[in-house]
Amino acid sequence: MEVGSGQKTILDRIVETRRESIAHRKSVLPDVALKMAAEKMAPPRDFAGALGRSGYNVIAELKKASPSRGLLRERYEPSVLAASLERAGAAALSVLTEEDFFRGSLGDLKEARKVTHIPILRKDFIVDPWQVWEARAAGADAFLLIAAILDDGALGELLALGRDLKMEPLVEVHTRGELDRVVAAGARIIGVNNRDLRDFSVHIETSLELIEAIPDDCIAVSESGLRTHDDLARLRRAGFDAFLVGEQLMKHADPAAPLRELLGVAVAGQAGERGA
Repeated sequence: MEVGSGQKTILDRIVETRRESIAHRKSVLPDVALKMAAEKMAPPRDFAGALGRSGYNVIAELKKASPSRGLLRERYEPSVLAASLERAGAAALSVLTEEDFFRGSLGDLKEARKVTHIPILRKDFIVDPWQVWEARAAGADAFLLIAAILDDGALGELLALGRDLKMEPLVEVHTRGELDRVVAAGARIIGVNNRDLRDFSVHIETSLELIEAIPDDCIAVSESGLRTHDDLARLRRAGFDAFLVGEQLMKHADPAAPLRELLGVAVAGQAGERGA
């Protein structure tokens, strides 16, 4: 898909639609009511801790659809999917909550949280502090920040609010320039998205090109386009701590099966059988 210089990208359209939605929701639910709801929630689960363990730490993503692939699952039951992926070994979950392009909702996140014990990331296009409070009130333990849609001031403000709420954000980049910006802002969990959000093309080499510039004291996450255990092994050798995988799981009838394969569980089992 080619995007001309004078044409709005998919990302532009998503963010524009999101801002319109936020403006409406803020008029319906005042900040004070949202903050009261957030303060009643149990403390956030440790997202950074879940990604910093040894081994293959997969953030398994729940999403019903995407702009690039359309509908991924006819039968989309977040609670069933979340429980199954936790049992299969996911270190954390990511739940798409954007309504118009991904057909998600905060209700999906709430359903997933009820049946799991691992941390849950709110995956959305967050541009306003109100959305962070909304995420906490819904039970999210962390949230996504996309460097491409935030200026330095907004990035710093949202990072600080996340830390005040004990919700360390996953800050996503796609280029070296974006990476330099988020490092300067003090991001502690940095995700390299192998999918270019301007045209949704995917290149796993993006992670390999940027990993050396991610500080050693940051948690490095590779996102999108990860299909095999060998992909994860290659990226782990390069220095990545965790991996976000969505479509590879959601397009299967039983997402737990490809997750176990990604984690190497099936590989280990086969090796054991051969050695018996």
